[in-house]
Amino acid sequence: MSEDAPRPAPNRHRFVALACAAFVCLMVGAAYAAVPLYNLFCAVTGFAGTPSIAKVEALPAIEVLDRQLTIRFDTNVANGLPWRFRPKERTMVVRVGEIAEATFIIENLSDKPTVGNSVYNVTPFQGGGYFTKVQCFCFNALPLGPREKIEVPMVFYVDPAFDKDRDARGIGVITLSYTYFPHVGGAVTEDVAG
Repeated sequence: MSEDAPRPAPNRHRFVALACAAFVCLMVGAAYAAVPLYNLFCAVTGFAGTPSIAKVEALPAIEVLDRQLTIRFDTNVANGLPWRFRPKERTMVVRVGEIAEATFIIENLSDKPTVGNSVYNVTPFQGGGYFTKVQCFCFNALPLGPREKIEVPMVFYVDPAFDKDRDARGIGVITLSYTYFPHVGGAVTEDVAG
């Protein structure tokens, strides 16, 4: 290197290093925040078949329409969780806007206490934003004792706005699908009623 060539300033190297470190921190933070932000987005918009959650205070004003829908319940248990999980009824017919209750049976098949978390979605996706849960066992981690068997309710309705959605006109069946996974960390609740 000739003596006439300008030397890079040490401050410039420090600035580039700090900018790279800040970028890495930002990307790591975005990666950790992506799942909760996506879940919040889906819950608010109904995107990807995510059901809405309603407050009990909003229920008296719901208009019940003549349009009927068949609600189908699909239940699954992931590997590693020794449970049996099924709906009491595989299907039910409800009117749009009608508040309905479905019951699910969950059984721990092992001799040890276990805890599960459910994930759920609604298909077709056009129904996700209109399928509204009022009370559900699925909102929290669920502990079950050895060989314990319980029945849990899920109270829901299909929002009357569903009937006005052009994309939902041909839909006559909505499927609510649950999968239980082994619980990993976090809070556990004893309240399975909602």
